[in-house]
Amino acid sequence: MNKKVLYSIGLMSGTSLDGLDIVYVRFDCNGQYRFNILYKETILYTDFWREKLRLAVNQSDKILEQMSMEYGAFLGRRVKEFIDKYSIADLDFIASHGHTVFHQPNKGITLQIGDGQTIANVTNCKVVCDFRTQDVELGGQGAPLVPIGDRLLFAEYDACVNLGGFANISFEEGDDRLAYDICPVNIVLNDVSRKLGFEYDEEGKIASTGEVNKGLLDVLNSLEFYKKSPPKSLGLEWVQKTIFPLFDDDIKKVDLLRTFVEHIAIQITNSIQGFETVLFTGGGVFNTFLVERIKHYTTSKIQVPEATIVNYKEALIFSLLGLLRLENKDNCLSSVTGAKKNHSSGRIFNPNNS
Repeated sequence: MNKKVLYSIGLMSGTSLDGLDIVYVRFDCNGQYRFNILYKETILYTDFWREKLRLAVNQSDKILEQMSMEYGAFLGRRVKEFIDKYSIADLDFIASHGHTVFHQPNKGITLQIGDGQTIANVTNCKVVCDFRTQDVELGGQGAPLVPIGDRLLFAEYDACVNLGGFANISFEEGDDRLAYDICPVNIVLNDVSRKLGFEYDEEGKIASTGEVNKGLLDVLNSLEFYKKSPPKSLGLEWVQKTIFPLFDDDIKKVDLLRTFVEHIAIQITNSIQGFETVLFTGGGVFNTFLVERIKHYTTSKIQVPEATIVNYKEALIFSLLGLLRLENKDNCLSSVTGAKKNHSSGRIFNPNNS
């Protein structure tokens, strides 16, 4: 791809199951990558899809294969509706993160469903997806993948933190970009909120009324993961195995929320120590109580950008990952994932019905 201007649709489905983010991006590729998000939308999952994706981790390989095709068709239809709604005429490719079902890189396992060939056939457009598998095959964590975008698109910040299903951070150290997952965020907060009858804790209002359970907080902060050196990444299975069993039924749900917010704030503060200016994005920044608790602990200057970047930064960067793959340029950094080498990752699918 040698064009100076490229148009892409990026798709991101987060582990917190809040919905599908879609962005339509113009990239100007003149030595540097400059972007303009022209249209964007979040499509909330129906109860059917939310439950289907939530339970996917328990399904057999055969069912997951079928589900990947069905979810690919779902993604393709949503993209077609998006294209029609905004009368999009110029589109060079679609980049799709897919939805993560398994992520156990130490066992050589990672799986994102959302079949690329199906998306390509439904949309009649080139698709780049499955960005993690090759990195895991090269001995890497397969995550996080956003740091190359932080380097190329948001270089003015000392560090970038995303508050999504998990919190992750990326920053430059010498000639290398380093990054790692910090701790769970919305994947835990939303789960506890649902048990209270809410899809999420809006602005952290519920958590703010609770009390910190000191015993639980100490146990959370002493978990083995936080002592590990990067590269390191987290997945749903780790949360189910390590976090949820700590939540004693005797502890009020509101106190669980309050305690976990404090836990997140402490772990993030530990990670951003020493950075002057830190970009914060992801749905978690709308949890104003959580952001207040982070500010309580840190001396770093927290920068929250305009809402479009907050909400759609990951979908934007997966568009960039797709662009880099099509240019056969490195989009996975060994300094971030621990893979044997930098590499250009992602499978390319062309529509076979055109």
